[in-house]
Amino acid sequence: MEQRTTFAEWRIGSLQETAQLAALLASKAGPGTVIALDGDLGAGKTTFSQAFAAAIGVPGIVNSPTFTIIKEYEGSSMPFYHMDVYRISLEEADELGLDDYFFGSGVTLVEWASLIGELLPASRLELYIEHAGGEERIIRAKGIGEPYAAWCDERDKMGATT
Repeated sequence: MEQRTTFAEWRIGSLQETAQLAALLASKAGPGTVIALDGDLGAGKTTFSQAFAAAIGVPGIVNSPTFTIIKEYEGSSMPFYHMDVYRISLEEADELGLDDYFFGSGVTLVEWASLIGELLPASRLELYIEHAGGEERIIRAKGIGEPYAAWCDERDKMGATT
């Protein structure tokens, strides 16, 4: 059975607006939430991840796990698993046992997620962040399955542009 898929788009004008969107999505997240982040270098994937982590109560600094691949944090409401798969192959990623994170008790954000697309859960929120000049960004969302399709359906409440 094919899963329901919906789309949303946000035009973000500042780091503060990125943090607001991340906090809004974090408020909807629960154990097993998977967010797949993609975008050009410097587009804001780590900035989004940091804001999301702060919104679920992760204390301190959240750095990009570029060289460690996976960093685990304890949030006040649930664990936060931050992955950056830019530097590993699909085969290496497959050996890491990512399902333990994807279907675990926390929220998983994967930077450069399209590189391991076939390993990601069938249901997920995909976010693509791109530069739009200055601090402006365009964030395109694809909600695959529930609850993610419903999140995109609520895009008007979340300030989406399309």
